[in-house]
This record gives sequence, C-alpha cells and structure tokens, in this order.
Amino acid sequence: MRSPLLNPWFSDIRTLKGVGDKVAELIERAFSARSPGRLKDLLTTPPNSVIDRSNRPGIAGALQGDVATFEVTIGRHRPGGSRTAPYKIKVYDDTGEMDLVFFQGYGSSLQRQYPEGEVRLISGKVEIYNAQAQMNRPDYVLKVGQVDELPSFEPVYPLTAGLGPKVARKAVWNALEKVSLGEPLPEWQDAPWLKRQEWPSFNEAILRLHQPAHIADIRSDAPPLRRLAYDELFAKQLAMALVRERNRALKGAALKAGGEYVDDVLNASPFPPTGAQARAFEEIKADMASEDRMARLLQGDVGAGKTFVAAMAAAYACEAGAQVALMAPTEILARQHADTLSTMLEPAGLVVEALTGRDKGQQRVALNAGLAEGHIDVVVGTHALFQDGVEFDRLGLVIIDEQHRFGVRDRLRLTEKGSAPDLLVMTATPIPRTLALTSYGDLDISILDEKPAGRQPIKTVALPLQRMDDVIDAIGRAVDKGEQSYWVCPLVEDSDVSDLGSAEDRHRQLTAHFGDKVGLLHGRMSAVEKESISRAFKAGRYDILVATTVIEVGVDAPNATVMVIEHAERFGLAQLHQLRGRVGRGDKASSCILLYKNPLSNNGKERLNILRESEDGFLIAEKDWELRGSGDIIGAAQSGVPRFRLANLDKHRDLLETATNDARLLASQDPNLETPRGEAARIALYLFEQDAGIAMMRAG
Repeated sequence: MRSPLLNPWFSDIRTLKGVGDKVAELIERAFSARSPGRLKDLLTTPPNSVIDRSNRPGIAGALQGDVATFEVTIGRHRPGGSRTAPYKIKVYDDTGEMDLVFFQGYGSSLQRQYPEGEVRLISGKVEIYNAQAQMNRPDYVLKVGQVDELPSFEPVYPLTAGLGPKVARKAVWNALEKVSLGEPLPEWQDAPWLKRQEWPSFNEAILRLHQPAHIADIRSDAPPLRRLAYDELFAKQLAMALVRERNRALKGAALKAGGEYVDDVLNASPFPPTGAQARAFEEIKADMASEDRMARLLQGDVGAGKTFVAAMAAAYACEAGAQVALMAPTEILARQHADTLSTMLEPAGLVVEALTGRDKGQQRVALNAGLAEGHIDVVVGTHALFQDGVEFDRLGLVIIDEQHRFGVRDRLRLTEKGSAPDLLVMTATPIPRTLALTSYGDLDISILDEKPAGRQPIKTVALPLQRMDDVIDAIGRAVDKGEQSYWVCPLVEDSDVSDLGSAEDRHRQLTAHFGDKVGLLHGRMSAVEKESISRAFKAGRYDILVATTVIEVGVDAPNATVMVIEHAERFGLAQLHQLRGRVGRGDKASSCILLYKNPLSNNGKERLNILRESEDGFLIAEKDWELRGSGDIIGAAQSGVPRFRLANLDKHRDLLETATNDARLLASQDPNLETPRGEAARIALYLFEQDAGIAMMRAG
C-alpha cells in the first residue's frame, strides 16, 4: 500500500487552481507527464534554466539583452499612428528614461495598467534601439507594494505550443504549495552520508529547486539537484537490489553434471575457448549448480564468442536433465543461432530446433509436441516461444540474446514456462560501466573482452566520398581473391530531401560493375527474404552484400573481409563498431573503410580516429559517451537503459556507484524494508515509481 503521505504528490494536476482540461493537456505534453498528470510529474521536472530578476542597474546602466528590473515612474503614452505602429509608453527613474513598446497593444487596458504619474516595478528584457533603452512588453508590471510577487530568480520550465511560461510556473508553484502543506516525507537516506555531502532534506531540496534562492541552486552540481538526483538513482538501484536478493532467494533446480557434454563440444571445436570464455562459463556453471536461481548478464565485445559460451552452458544444462530456450529478437537471428548451436551441440547428441512465427500447421504441432514431451533439448526462437501452446517438459535454462530488444514482460513470460529456470541474458553491445549499473543492476555480470584464437586485427581507414572509385577497386581485388564484402548505406532508397547514399542506388551501381553477384538486404524485406539473402551470402552465392544497418546484428559470413560504411560520420561510434564486427570473423586479414562527406567536423574527425585506433568495444563505448553524452548513445542499440527525470547520467555518474552500493547493502540487511530506514525507503520506491517494476523485474 502506498503511504498516505504521498497522496498529495499523486493527486491530479486538474486539482490545481486555474488548471482545467485544456491547460492540463498542455502541461502533460510539456512535462512528459502521465495522462492524467500528477503533481509529482511537475515537481520532479527540474527547470531548464533560471531568469535572474535580481539585476537592478537603473535605466542608465541597462545593457543590450539584459533581463533587468526597474522601479520607474510612468510618463506619457504615445499610441501608434496606424494598426502596425507600436504603442509606446515613456518611463523614467533617477538615472534616465526608457520606452515600453507594445505591438498590438490596446490603449485602454495599457492606460489602466500603466497610469501616468504612478510608480511601478517592471521587469523584462532590455533592448537598445537608436541609442535609446526600450523594453518590449515587460514580463512583470507590479505596484511597489507587490514587490514580494516578483521572484528574484525565476525558473523556466519545458513548454509546448499554447503553454506560456507564466502558466507553467504558476502550476508548479501551486503544486509546491499543495505538497508542502502536507507532512514532510521521512528521511530515507543514510544520515552520516547526508551530513558529509551537506545536502538538504528531500522537501527542502524540492523547494529550492523550484524557488531558488540563487541562480546556482538549479545547477546540476548544486546541493538541491545532486540530492534529488541521488534519490532517484537510489530508488532505481534499490528496486534492482531487491530483485537481486529475491532472485537469489528464489530456489530453483540445482543443475549439476559431470561435464561430458561440454567436453564433447570442446573436443569438436576447431579452437579452444579464450580465457574470457572459460572464465565466463565457470561463473555460469557455478550459478547453475547452485540451488539459487541464476540471473547473469554475459556482455561480450563484437566477435568475442558469446554464442560459444551459450553453447557450453546449454550442453551443461542438458546433461543435468534440463531443456534450454534461447530467445532472439529477429527471425533471421533466431534461425542463424539455431544453425550455429546445432553444429556446436551435435557432438553431444543434442537436438536443436528453431521456433518462430513462420512455423505453422503440422510443423508447429510437431515442434510443440517435441518440447512438451522433452524430445527437443534446445529450442531457439523469437516471441513465438512464450505464446500459448508452447509448453516445456523441463525448462531449466533461459537465454535471452540482445536482451535490450525485449521488454521485461517478454522475459517474464518466457521464464514462467519453467519452474524458476536459470536466466542468462546476453548482449554484444559493450556499454560503459555506469550505464551497465543502471540497466543490469539486478544481474551478476560476466564480460568477454578477448577475441577467439585465429582472429586478425581489422585494418580501419577513413576516406572521403570522392575516393569511392578507389574503394570499388579495392572490393574488386577482394572478389578476385575469392573473398566477400559488405557495403552499408544509411538509407534504403533515394530521397528528395537527403543527399545520403541509398542502398538501392548503390546496389544498382555495383551490379553494373560486378554483375549479378551483388545482393541487397534491408529492413523493409520480409523475414523470409532477409533469411534467404543472408544464407545465400554466407554460402558464397554473392560476392558483395549491399545493406542497411539491418546487418548490424546477426549476419555472419566468415569469408567476408571488407566492410564499407558509407556516410560513416552519420553513425554512432558503437554502431560503427558493431558493423565493423561483421568482418574479421574468419582467419583472413580484414579491413573496414569508413567513407565520409567533407567537410568533417572536429567531433566527426575525433570519432572516426577513435575507431581507427581501437577495436576495444568497451573503450569505444566510454569514448562515445564522452563525445555524445548518455542521451545520444542510448538509442535502438541500448534502449534498455532507463531514463531519469532528475538524474543526468552525464553529470551525476559519480553518484551512481555509491547509490548502487548503498541500495545493495540496505536490500541485503533489510530485504523486506521493515526497519525505520527501510520503511522510509519504501516511500522513495513509490514516489519514484519503482514499486510497479519490482514484480516484473523478478524475471531478471
């Protein structure tokens, strides 16, 4: 149950004075609020900036562009001579005079608001026109006795069409008044930690954020916002820490085996596992052999061999008497995994099948029966795996590949097919440690940071688009040696509004040069078409595959040695690194050619240089963050990373590790949140809406 203390925070914004349905809709849109918006949506949205109205220079000291406040005497009104001419009012103080300018002003209302001879407090932006100070329609005009109504430091909030700054600000301040009248929230942070940081209480921090005593109060490094950012990070990490504790307490079947099946897989492999692969498998094996349920992330760099680790884990689980389900985000990747795992696990005598939405009729019936009766040891599929009718005899290990492409509900529905099965999630997208903590704080992490034996470094060069003929010649030399090439374009087809190269146009050009040995692959094709072309390329029926970024994950052709990426300056570093990883998967020397359009910005040059100098995906991910910020690198490839309202991972990343450690300590010592601090922390979970995610997150 949510504490009654939070009721004001969760009340509808329509309960605020002056906020009807129309204004509420605008506020919800501007503040990214739920519909209907709550007061907490307003109060946990920091101002974008602050207007300093404490500047009182006197008219003679006013500077162009300054926001300033003046105590003036109202002088003569000068209506415009025509409908388009401005209405002007002369005002003056002890230092000089200034014009107030109104376009589309109505004389009668202005005369009431600015009565000649009376003193008024005005505040707004100063303009200098023909050496004369003027102010276009002041933001504030107040009687001298209303000076308290003028904020010295005025927050500026997100706006949308139809929502003015005064309406937004008034709504926030009314919400603040309504919440602050209630009982203060109990302190959920550790008292000695708060004292060392010299942070205010939560209520005071919210107050200072929206009614700053100084312009510095809303800065990201100011105590109020750092306190609130830490609260939000702590609540997120506490939710994951509680999931982590409950996962460990959730008893599953201890999968114990002699390791003969794994030996069969290793003996048939052309290469021994790398040190990283061996370490990761030992960690996974120890988890599976324990009665505590495994919840582990296998994070591998491009080409580090996570599928081989998954194969060893599957072999071990099957020898222990369990079935294994591997879920992949696309049909093409699922069927490729099924082929690869079938080859790897065949020496152990294991049956591997694929199950996707394409399987219908009698084939689907047979697959379902094979799973339910235990004849299928390992099944690889898409969302079809957790649909009704798919039942397992003894599901003991669930593997999720490219897990960021699945929602938590998807993972929950699949793990519910078994009785607390072990969970291994995998990603080939290296992400910085800070982002890993926010995304996978409920999981133990194993990292693959070595490439399998026999892999050669990929030579990476950056060339201007004017050198395209030289690049085509280089591809021709690769074709003559019997090797294959990728050519990646940012668009599928030509566009009237973009000068980027399209895959269809490049396919036509290369076909004219190389003949019908050029394939085309893009996201608008059906799953059957994509799989057919991918298989044909892998089998060598195409020398060149022109594609969009659909090949970023999944297309695997060991004979491909050249990767051309057109308009490389338009891609993120992490995505370029993923694309480059499609080559160099065999034992031949490979190269990646980054084609860019001049002029290249300094940032663009630095990004391409980083890629030329390093193949370390984890280093590249950190550099990508430094150059672009977490908001930009959290894209389709990292959509699992949560967004925050108060915390900014670029500016508050130093707080995350402390929040994680503190949350895990509290969760381990008080897993039911029953101590005084635990009960207060429960309020933080509800306030930051982490409570609703806990039940789902228990799936891992």
